[in-house]
Amino acid sequence: MPDPLAGLPLSSIRVFEAAARLNSFTRAAEELGMTQAAVSWQIKALETRLGFSLFRRLPREVQPTEPGERLSRAATEAMTLLRRAFAEVTEADQGVLSITTLTTLATQWLAPRLGAFQVANPGLAVRLDTSPTIIDLARENMDIALRSGDGDWPGVECAMLMPSVFTPLCSPALCERLGLETPADLVDAPRVGDEKEWAAWFVCAGVTTAATPASRLRADIQGLEVAAAMGGQGVALGSPILFAREIKAGLLVRPFRQTVRLSEGYFIAWPEDRRRSPKIARFRDWLLAEAAADPDIAAEIALIPPPSGEVARSEA
Repeated sequence: MPDPLAGLPLSSIRVFEAAARLNSFTRAAEELGMTQAAVSWQIKALETRLGFSLFRRLPREVQPTEPGERLSRAATEAMTLLRRAFAEVTEADQGVLSITTLTTLATQWLAPRLGAFQVANPGLAVRLDTSPTIIDLARENMDIALRSGDGDWPGVECAMLMPSVFTPLCSPALCERLGLETPADLVDAPRVGDEKEWAAWFVCAGVTTAATPASRLRADIQGLEVAAAMGGQGVALGSPILFAREIKAGLLVRPFRQTVRLSEGYFIAWPEDRRRSPKIARFRDWLLAEAAADPDIAAEIALIPPPSGEVARSEA
């Protein structure tokens, strides 16, 4: 059986429902933001397609004919259900903020701050997804992405949160045992992380002696490498911004000030066609203000040398 709705524009049905409910083309036009002539034309086109009249045109109003009345009840019921469904979907969408973020950035910098955002926005729940890969925000139904890279991604707008930097970090006990006084003392030290990244740091620190390949652990997540260093397993390269709390608490030691800055950075990104979404705008503005007010970010920006593109990290 052919679909009786096939070929009937939904816009015409919406106009018909309003006109029948209000008994007026003029009031329907006001409700829908159209002209009275446009409403009349839509109704006439619908009647032509159906092959019968939907309204009796009276001097001051219109009244549905018998078939028009039957269709009117069904149309009103259908539109009510649609309005309710769209309202529920929109309300649910605005009530949850979905964020995809890098693991270490989430645990070390974002999570400790989220409580203040949620206190200020009690009607907005936050859902965090940690992933090292760059995902399509629209396809994965995500609102915000916190990413590491150059900020050039198709389909999104972004703003930089902080530079991507790394420097040696270790436990206080290991620092004392190794007697770390100059960067060259790390040449034969037990190290955690990628040797290419270590080579870039040695160049930055002015160490020309060839380093012993002594890496004990290489992980895809910066937080795991630094956790191993905090446990005394070696010296790791980590972000002094992301691990500022552990450094201040004495859990980690930063033996040297030399820091390598990557050509990349940490960015907040959002779909370009959703830049005006209230929940995205609220979180974006709040997060950028948090980054601007972070003294550890400001301190590192003042210390770090110009960006180097020799080394790139794919995970925070």
